[in-house]
Amino acid sequence: MANLHDIRRRIKSVKNTAQITRAMQLVAASKMKRAQDAALASLPYAELLARILAPISKGVVNFSHPFLEAGRSNKRCIILLSTDRGLCGALNANLFRVLPDRAQEVKYITVGRKAAQFISRTQRILVADFILPDAFKISEARKVIDFAIQAFEDGSIGSVDVLYPRFVNTLRQVPELVPLLPLAGISKVLESLGVEKETQDDRELNFEPSAEVILTNLLPLYVRRQFYAMVRTAKASEHSARMVAMKTATDNANNLADSLTLDYNKARQAAITQEILEIAAATAANEN
Repeated sequence: MANLHDIRRRIKSVKNTAQITRAMQLVAASKMKRAQDAALASLPYAELLARILAPISKGVVNFSHPFLEAGRSNKRCIILLSTDRGLCGALNANLFRVLPDRAQEVKYITVGRKAAQFISRTQRILVADFILPDAFKISEARKVIDFAIQAFEDGSIGSVDVLYPRFVNTLRQVPELVPLLPLAGISKVLESLGVEKETQDDRELNFEPSAEVILTNLLPLYVRRQFYAMVRTAKASEHSARMVAMKTATDNANNLADSLTLDYNKARQAAITQEILEIAAATAANEN
């Protein structure tokens, strides 16, 4: 059995670790709440976009847009949303398992250091990497999606998908691969925005300059809004996973500290018993 000094040192080290993980748990919980609120704050924008798109789409016939057509290239691009730091459980590992095999020629745009490191380490094609802070602005997220849109319009890639951890609840984050470009059609766009919940408007509307021009300008807004919502969801998933991981680490550290304290008490009791036996033996020897 280890001596008392070593056990005391281990107990102190474990308790210090528990304090650190507990602090990280509280910070992650606070950031998770802010990320969830930010994700919910974008819903009114989606509802407004749906109210605008619904009547416009009814008055447009034979509408064509680059976002609705197959890309000129057969090369696929995946925007991979990961974390910048670790200590978030298996969040990143679960994402990377969903990636296509390296034999497939897929280009990657990464958001987060962990994704960039994994793509480089596995020798996949990395065309760009971005870093978004926790409190990022929509202009910062727009740089990422605009880079992908430009590549799609130039013809260097034929499709754009987004792989991100979808927030289900505090304990569950599911990797989800979502096609972003080309769009499946106006009806799918309206369905994703929840337009079926909107009140039907039977009024005859006139659009200036024209419904086609307005729709042409609204589709990029829709794509950017979808990507922004995915990034917000990924941030909420990151902080949730980190909070759960740090809580588990704190609980394990407390359990280990309790176990070491029990060992310490046993060792101390054994040392006291040994001293009593030695005193009793010495007293008996003197009496004899």
